[in-house]
Amino acid sequence: MLIKYDDLLKVFEEILLSRGFSKENANSAASVFANNSLDGIYSHGVNRFPRVVSYLDKGEIDPKVVPSKEFGFNGFERWNGHRGFGPLNAKLSMDRACDLASQYGIGCVGLGNSNHWMRGGSYGWQAANRGMIGICWSNTTANMPAWGGLEPKIGNNPLVMAVPRSNGQHVVLDCAVSQYSYGKIEMTRMEGKKLPFPGGFDTKGNLTDDPAEIEKTGRVLPMGYWKGSGLSILLDLIATILTNANPVNKIKTFNDEVGLSQVFIAIDPSKVNNSSLTDEIVNNIIDDIHSSTPVNPKSKVLYPGENEYLTRLENTKNGIPVLDEVWQKIQSCVRR
Repeated sequence: MLIKYDDLLKVFEEILLSRGFSKENANSAASVFANNSLDGIYSHGVNRFPRVVSYLDKGEIDPKVVPSKEFGFNGFERWNGHRGFGPLNAKLSMDRACDLASQYGIGCVGLGNSNHWMRGGSYGWQAANRGMIGICWSNTTANMPAWGGLEPKIGNNPLVMAVPRSNGQHVVLDCAVSQYSYGKIEMTRMEGKKLPFPGGFDTKGNLTDDPAEIEKTGRVLPMGYWKGSGLSILLDLIATILTNANPVNKIKTFNDEVGLSQVFIAIDPSKVNNSSLTDEIVNNIIDDIHSSTPVNPKSKVLYPGENEYLTRLENTKNGIPVLDEVWQKIQSCVRR
């Protein structure tokens, strides 16, 4: 089915209000899920929303707590999320990083003891919409084996990098350091499809493109094999050092994926270039990427974030596609 953005936003907001959110925070949080869905990131939009509501109902997330600053100096601040609502904590943290960058040229916020931020790319777009280069990442629970190992020891810690353009068509990379995020694997299974490329191991230890098999074993494939494994470890180390909060191996002892450590960095390019020069640099590189000869003559080589931008235009015009079983789950969260 297709659902208009405003209608979806209203349903999300109503459900969050019924779970104790203030009007302002309910709208802000609902917009994260609605915008993710609008951009075609359904795995962290409509599909993930019922699970987040279950965390609220179990008391894993307190909708009333707000993050607090522990200390800061120059362009760096450390914040405690107090296990509050992940997307709201993350939005505040990226805003603070951008504020610091406006003052110092670069700003960095370490946010500890927070919760799942949903789609990390949201905060890359947020920074870019303020004219900032944005870099952020989060650790996760242990959901991926270190390269050469069998059991999950490291996280598929999502990494985001964003570069602004004055026309709003920003360049935004949002990637888990696994070949596919668990959200993508779940979405592919729900659609009854196979992954485009092998994304993990089956119960016999073989690489597979079957999402259901990967969910059984929990052995997702690090992107770039040992390179993705090493990147995951370093992202966890840096996030834990800057926040003095929870590393992956401690998060895995919690009942759910909560108490995460995250880092938000913003860089103000206006300190070194005017916007016309930055646009010229970015457009020159993007134009060269677009000039690539596609492997499939019917397709086009896209830059990171372009598909989300095009999907946003299409879904704004036609409505957001939502699976029937997902809509039923969302409707079941409504308190009448």
